[in-house]
Amino acid sequence: MIAPFRLQAGDRVPVQQSTTTCGSACLTVARMLVNPAFARWIRFGLEDDAKDEAASDGRSVEERFAAHEQVVARRTNAMVGAGGRIQAPWPRALGTPPWGAIGELEYGAAVPWADYDLEWFRFVRPATLDRAYTSLQQRVRAGRPALLYIGNAWLPRHVVLVMPATRGQELDVYEPSVGRVLDLPRRAFVERQMRMAGWDVPWGAVWDDARQ
Repeated sequence: MIAPFRLQAGDRVPVQQSTTTCGSACLTVARMLVNPAFARWIRFGLEDDAKDEAASDGRSVEERFAAHEQVVARRTNAMVGAGGRIQAPWPRALGTPPWGAIGELEYGAAVPWADYDLEWFRFVRPATLDRAYTSLQQRVRAGRPALLYIGNAWLPRHVVLVMPATRGQELDVYEPSVGRVLDLPRRAFVERQMRMAGWDVPWGAVWDDARQ
């Protein structure tokens, strides 16, 4: 049996491989977290039936990560997405659309029968934003990470992957621009001072349906 892949604050993970693939990088890491065989291939180049290094993919971790990142980007932005779902196409230069991320999480990067929703909370009161943070804590669990869209006051510009905290922090996030797992305190989220990749404002989340 292949050991599960886990992350905690401080861990290093490959960085996003282009300026527009933060969402694709997050979705690649999401799949690593729920698919041990896939994580093994990204990390060591070993296929499911490979027994030793001689049978491994000779590319580097970064090269394998970049290759899958591009596969994800094509699916999330195409007219036909993950699982054969018809969706609105989106220019890849503008990053990962939420509807494409939902399809990827439901069909390629989550446990079977996952059901993801999109909720925007940019223009809400701090008390509502505080409740959104609590909802993230409640919905994010093993096998059900979430994507958080962040940006400035006018536009969402970046994506991070939200995971359960592992060292007492309120939430952990994979920050693809630096390739690190960081903690996300409630106060920084509610006060719109996240300071991740130069962006502060939480805009919305693609997260697990609360009814599941």
